[in-house]
Amino acid sequence: MSPRDATQGAPARAAAARVPALEGPLEAFLDELRTGRRLSANTLDAYARDLADYRAFALAHRLAGWHEASHTFVDAYFAALLKRGLAGATVARRRSALRGFHAWLVRGSAGGAEESPLENLPPPRRERKLPFALSLEEVERLLAQPRGDGPLALRDRALLELAYASGLRSSELRTLPRSRVSLAERTVLVAGKGGKERNVLFGRAAADALGAWLERGRPQLAKGARHDALFVSARGAPLGRSGLWKILRGHARAAGLSTRFHPHALRHSFATHLLERGADLRVVQELLGHASVSTTAIYTHLDRAYLREVHRTFHPRG
Repeated sequence: MSPRDATQGAPARAAAARVPALEGPLEAFLDELRTGRRLSANTLDAYARDLADYRAFALAHRLAGWHEASHTFVDAYFAALLKRGLAGATVARRRSALRGFHAWLVRGSAGGAEESPLENLPPPRRERKLPFALSLEEVERLLAQPRGDGPLALRDRALLELAYASGLRSSELRTLPRSRVSLAERTVLVAGKGGKERNVLFGRAAADALGAWLERGRPQLAKGARHDALFVSARGAPLGRSGLWKILRGHARAAGLSTRFHPHALRHSFATHLLERGADLRVVQELLGHASVSTTAIYTHLDRAYLREVHRTFHPRG
């Protein structure tokens, strides 16, 4: 072998030497998972794929052993995963697999690891999807859909008006007792998440629609009923989850709204339109029943997106 051939073969031999140093601990860890943990076959297969991908990344970056896996290296690996467009659940599972593997290395001193590179590593930033809200014109089209004076039309009109006027969750809306609605004060007493009660306001349009429903619609559908549900099905039973979704979807389709429409669209629209018109974030938090103002703050991002779109559309140099 010539000196040149020996020189050219050195990187290949070094890479070949790195494979057992990286692969051995991974196989030992997976063997322990197979024998010592009650994991499903699918979970074990997923972990094996995750760790194989991690090993390929380590080989590409010429790690001689897992003791060389630093915080920076692991952070770079997760950054690479995000660039590849992996789903958030997949990245979370990879993180779990790596955390378990490196903790196992530290416990057994396999590979010479003294500290897990995932220790104190901040969780990957996950993009938070903005809630889908309707424009004011779309809301008006939706609210105009229930036509006529029949009991079902009166129910649907009251349901839609109250949903937009109050920002109630769909579960709160369909389980609301009639006794908790005050037409005189235009308020509803809602038992929200965790049983926490709050008073929510509604306006004149919702009050008129609710009054008509309670006076002329509900008595026809819930004749003889012993329950106190505000909204009932065509047979007089309390309105169920699928029944509520069917009502909303049917009117949304009739109004020509986006296929993205969902039961919380009016709740999101309620919050967005209040903030667009200058409502205080803390007040909107209270009306929505959010435990933390940070949850409500996502609507400020939606508001900025809305303003940006308006600027882009209407400004002469947008």
